Amino acid sequence: MRREDEIARVTLVGSVVNLLLVALKAVAGVAGHSAAMLSDAVHSLSDFVTDIVVLVFVRVAARPQDSDHEYGHGKFETLATLFIGLALAAAAVGIVVNGAVKLGRWLQGENLPAPGTMALWAALISIVVKELLYQYTRFRGRKLGSSALEANAWHHRSDALSSIGAAVGIGGAILMGKRWTVLDPLASIVVGAMLVKVAWDLLGPSFGELTDSSLPADTEREILEVIRGIPGVEDPHNLRTRRVGSRIAAEVHVRMDGRLSLSDAHEKASEVERRFKARFGGESHIIVHMEPVK
Repeated sequence: MRREDEIARVTLVGSVVNLLLVALKAVAGVAGHSAAMLSDAVHSLSDFVTDIVVLVFVRVAARPQDSDHEYGHGKFETLATLFIGLALAAAAVGIVVNGAVKLGRWLQGENLPAPGTMALWAALISIVVKELLYQYTRFRGRKLGSSALEANAWHHRSDALSSIGAAVGIGGAILMGKRWTVLDPLASIVVGAMLVKVAWDLLGPSFGELTDSSLPADTEREILEVIRGIPGVEDPHNLRTRRVGSRIAAEVHVRMDGRLSLSDAHEKASEVERRFKARFGGESHIIVHMEPVK
């Protein structure tokens, strides 16, 4: 099965689960008189939207290079990751603001509504289901080398975390009485702050890839070691690297014996390319500039 098809299958599983959770949480929120659960339903809806984004962008990213995108379409997957990070940040801020507003009302003496047990059960089910979905999506994302899938996995976990906040608030109100309904907004603020950190961790690498930041130093050292292992190829230098979606691209200068024929020098440059692709994937790209040994 092609990589993009596997990514689509994983994402479709998540989208079906998210759609079912939206319905469950909406019904539980209305029937259980829980504003927290209704907010959680909106969060699950945002998960469903990001699933659609992943499906669309990964399909585009899998297109082969053409006259308009001679390095391929890999950065569309990075765009999907960026969108998911922004959606997660927006959801996190919304959770924090909603919790702060409720906390302010409580501090002013207002009694927050006490939710019902149906809302609590919906929150508990959501925690278990979304954590399992996070583990599955993250595992497949790492195996397939998809930053968009890994980002979407964190969006699944963000929903699990927001459900934990909802469960704490709802459960606290049920078990300890109406005076403890303040647990709901307090938990929401804590969870929202955690999600802001997760969103930041997703957005940083995405911005880096879109602005052609270099690969990590360890990866660049590994590239140089691969090249140094080729007989007759000396002093790799002026290495430039970047990521294009799930693959990497590099340029490097090397020195060879100036008495080599053009055919022999070309063969050594081709060997650099073959070993580079063998180590970093057949879709990776490297340009070799040859210089004579002085």
